[in-house]
Amino acid sequence: MSVESVIALGSNLGESRDTLARAVAALEEHEKITLQAVSPIAVTAAVGGPAGQPDFLNQIVRIHTDLSPFSLLRFAQHLEEEFHRVRTVRWGPRTLDVDIVTFGDLFMDEPELSLPHPRAAERAFVLAPWARMDPGAELDGRSVAVLASRAADRDGIRGYLDEATGEVGP
Repeated sequence: MSVESVIALGSNLGESRDTLARAVAALEEHEKITLQAVSPIAVTAAVGGPAGQPDFLNQIVRIHTDLSPFSLLRFAQHLEEEFHRVRTVRWGPRTLDVDIVTFGDLFMDEPELSLPHPRAAERAFVLAPWARMDPGAELDGRSVAVLASRAADRDGIRGYLDEATGEVGP
């Protein structure tokens, strides 16, 4: 049975724009994943972690998948490895971060995976591009757009990449 899932992608090391494009393509190419929608790329300040990090590029994708939540998690981790993600400092700079934000209406709290993502409702870098992709989206019965407008890091949204020029705009 196909389940709708929302996935967050982020990068602030290397060729981040290309990394996000390739990660979206990898999701689209998976035989058990159907890409439904892709957000614009948000340019955002790093949240948490060491000071002085470069800005992140963040993007949200909505998919339908026949994978289980743990199989989708393993695929997400595989993508991170493909892009040489190194986990040395929590919330530190990274080539690619792939987080499952929602998996249908599933609520779970396991050591390896919590759904919905436990901090998604507080993170403008997830919520703002998601709301641009799907203005009517809800997270746990709450408007994603409203959550984005109230998130503590909302002022860290620097803008969105123009796909044609690569310039950052509103």
